[in-house]
Amino acid sequence: MTTGVRPQPRDAARRRTPRWPRPALLALLAGAAGVAYRVGLLLADTPRTNSDEATMGLAASHIARGDDFPVFFYGQAYMGTLEAYLAAPLVALTGPSWLALRLPLLAMYALFVYLSWRLTRRLGGDDRFALLVVAVLAFGSDRVVKNQLIAGGGYPELNPIGVGLALLTLDLAAGRPAGRRWRYAAFGFLTGLTVWVDPLLLPYVLALGAVLVGAVRYGRHPIRGELRGRALVGALRQRPAGGELRGPAGMALVGGALLGVAPLLGHSLAHGRNPVTAILAASGADAAAGWADRLHGGLVLGPALGAGFCAPSHCATWQLWWSVALPVLLTLAGLASWRVVRGSRPAAVPRASTAAMRRIGGSAEDDRLQMREGAVSDPTRYHHLPQGESIKPDTATSAGPGSQRDRWAGAAVRLALVVGAVGTLAAYTVSNSAGRTPVESSRYLACLLISTPALLWPLWTAARRPATTRRPTTTRRLATTGAVRVGTTGVLAAVLASAAVATAGTLTTVPENRAEARRHRAMVDALRAHGVRHVYGGYWTCNRLTFAAREEIVCAVVDDRLRPGFDRLPGYRRAVARAGDVAYVAPVGSPLAATLDRQPPPGAAALTVADWQIWLPPR
Repeated sequence: MTTGVRPQPRDAARRRTPRWPRPALLALLAGAAGVAYRVGLLLADTPRTNSDEATMGLAASHIARGDDFPVFFYGQAYMGTLEAYLAAPLVALTGPSWLALRLPLLAMYALFVYLSWRLTRRLGGDDRFALLVVAVLAFGSDRVVKNQLIAGGGYPELNPIGVGLALLTLDLAAGRPAGRRWRYAAFGFLTGLTVWVDPLLLPYVLALGAVLVGAVRYGRHPIRGELRGRALVGALRQRPAGGELRGPAGMALVGGALLGVAPLLGHSLAHGRNPVTAILAASGADAAAGWADRLHGGLVLGPALGAGFCAPSHCATWQLWWSVALPVLLTLAGLASWRVVRGSRPAAVPRASTAAMRRIGGSAEDDRLQMREGAVSDPTRYHHLPQGESIKPDTATSAGPGSQRDRWAGAAVRLALVVGAVGTLAAYTVSNSAGRTPVESSRYLACLLISTPALLWPLWTAARRPATTRRPTTTRRLATTGAVRVGTTGVLAAVLASAAVATAGTLTTVPENRAEARRHRAMVDALRAHGVRHVYGGYWTCNRLTFAAREEIVCAVVDDRLRPGFDRLPGYRRAVARAGDVAYVAPVGSPLAATLDRQPPPGAAALTVADWQIWLPPR
């Protein structure tokens, strides 16, 4: 039975099948490898957890049960609990666990890599360069995976938020017409969310916001020479300062920002607290560090650690090469982007000759002004123009891929990424944390990965520049061109090699991390087996123990001299104080364990379980 449908040739069907470009497919594989690598780390109890992460886990447990809905990290009036709210649904389904707490952060990392790939393609228009960026982000040193996978508050979600803000800025600055109000609302919401979660991203927010303001300013001013006299005055009068930000788009921006920052504002109004004061205190302002230590920690150790080029918890001398290369790349990328920004005209103005406009009546200036304002509603008005006088958009200024405005927007966003990186480095360097604890505090530079497409762009541009087709006038010019290409290619290879070596160093920590997690589980099981429900321990013991025991065991903090310590949840201390039988727990060899050996609790029975010392209450 014939259906009347003529079968198509196999070759035609094959031609119609869409194919992914090879660089895009390789980028997908590289991103998937980065995700798989991190899944393997999570299943192997890496990176090692701590009581701060357990505090976020306890918040997620309380949210899942509906017992509490904390706005800030327990025990302080800053650092929003977005990670706890993201993990709460999984905790409600599967119960409290480290995996349930970290899986949303793994999704955040995958989103960050995908958005970085999109941003790189939009900025550079080169799939191979986007592949390089994804490959760099797929690696994960000890410091990088800690920033991305530990739910300690603030760091894992900042990178996808930052890249998302850059993409929104690029769309709005390039004049993309569809959904502009929604994009402004999204930009405002992510900005407000950043202020609530962690202000580390503010240098990027301010730089990208400046691009938006610049795009609006350029968009409302006519191109120099296009309008003169009364037509110019009329154009400026019809376009008030602020352009579209004075209308619904501006309202959407402000509304989104208020929605994102609403938890912080509501908490501040309800409790009369100033979160800015707490943030400044958290930077280490209570104990000053010398400028020599700050500069060393912020400009020597910090960049290499933050970029993921160092071994776990330390940097070898050769791994500090990035701290020398980073200022050079920031300067080159900034100058190249600024040159394009200064030399481009982002406004889009359809052009027609003055003679053609006069043939159809009216002044050329008035009709150009109408077209600039979008007031030309009848396109058939120009149907009788001669073919050579038809109105066509100027390809140098019209919005669209490869247009002048698109190039201006891309260069402006690259410049904003450079300024954001410089601001982040400067803020960290002047803080006391850079001088006091440079290795651990390098987590404050986690946002530098957002600038990867801008930082590597000068190297990629120089490395891939084809040799000139003209015959060089001297052999020196040819030698110089070849040397530049070889040098930049070598730097790109060094970036990949350094990230690979640091990633291999992270893998060497997996056996010890797994063994430490088993020892901690053995200690918790021993407490349960002896019927212990209330414990005293150190700060880095208590909340981790309480979360691992699903709050069946409650721990209160004591210092090394058995004095009351810092409890992020005061309710636990009250519960332990009311209990009659209380145990003490400390790691073997710790100062607290030495104090308890000298001054054991009356009638306590001491035992050692998997590198933990436990003093059981008398029965």
